[in-house]
Amino acid sequence: MKTLALSLIVAVAGIRATEHYVSPAGKPENAGTKESPWDLATALSNAKAVEPGSTIWVEGGTYQGKFQVKLVGTEAAPVRVRVPRGERATVLNSGVEVVEPSAYVWLQDLEIMGDVPVERRLTDQTGSWPKGLPGTGGLEIRTGKGCKFIDLVIHDNLLGGVGWWIGSTDSEFHGCVIYNNGWKAPDRTHGHCIYTQNKDGTKTISNCIFTVPAWGGSYTLHAYGSKKAFVDNYVIEDNIAFERGPFLVGGGQPSHHIIVRRNYLHGVSMQIGYNAPENEDCEVRDNVIVGKLSINKYRKVVDEGNALDSPQARSIVIPDKYNQDRAHVAVFNASRSPEHRINVASLLKPGDSFRLMDPKNLFGKPILEGRCETEFISAPISGDFAAFVLLKGVK
Repeated sequence: MKTLALSLIVAVAGIRATEHYVSPAGKPENAGTKESPWDLATALSNAKAVEPGSTIWVEGGTYQGKFQVKLVGTEAAPVRVRVPRGERATVLNSGVEVVEPSAYVWLQDLEIMGDVPVERRLTDQTGSWPKGLPGTGGLEIRTGKGCKFIDLVIHDNLLGGVGWWIGSTDSEFHGCVIYNNGWKAPDRTHGHCIYTQNKDGTKTISNCIFTVPAWGGSYTLHAYGSKKAFVDNYVIEDNIAFERGPFLVGGGQPSHHIIVRRNYLHGVSMQIGYNAPENEDCEVRDNVIVGKLSINKYRKVVDEGNALDSPQARSIVIPDKYNQDRAHVAVFNASRSPEHRINVASLLKPGDSFRLMDPKNLFGKPILEGRCETEFISAPISGDFAAFVLLKGVK
């Protein structure tokens, strides 16, 4: 029995150690090694060659094409798709779609973006599905149990940021930065940061940063559906939404089991419940909102600890649970002080180097960089609110 157990441990360890490689110059016929990398489309769809526990390393560079994720891991041994630290891997004007048979896949650190200029994000068609616009992009998640979407940067995609549908169950968004997605139409501006529906299992949205552009876009979070759709079983916590774009959880059918806690909104209103005649239960707790909060037609409501309108000056540092060198920061600065002291002890200790980044320029020049001398850093602030990404260590 001991010999059998040891053999199983060795076998599992071997599976978990498998690594595959992708580069912009990779080819389908290659071996998927560092010396002979795959192209991205082959790696993401190659479920037979990528076994549970594998890591696919996506080298820095630009990737264009049609990308469908068809990878299958297990709960104990997910398949991880990652970018090496310090590199920037960009899926440009292409988008990524998660389809069958995907399960237990972790997508981490990818940038999914478009570069269609604002003046071309126009249509004379109304509604949510216009034809003829010059691009697609974004992330469409149609299926997949136990998947995680971690520290993605999703921006400037013409047809919206993320679509996350009921075929995906017990899955999570964490640490993602989503902004400037959408298009203009005669009826209104369109394009959400996340548009999502859920029925079975729980969807978790945590520690993300959302904003929509001044020229267009729509909702930051749009957990919404008609009378025929489901908006059930959500945990939405520790997110930052700012500048504009309502934050909605609710639809035409009654919602059940909605938890919304410790979210930080500035210039963004939060609405829990839409036009269903009655909803079941929600917990709305410890949110800070410079904007409106409405909770509509719930039988059971926990509404506690929410700070509204003009909160006292404060900063909140939210460590990334999948990356020990990263945190998101929200600063409420009603007095418009040009600097704000941020307690960074949850991420940094004296002597650690750091970079404080604009979330809408995450690969650009830091707003502030240096070495932490105490448990505080002093960040420059130009208005009454700011969001940052705080990174430990050098690039």
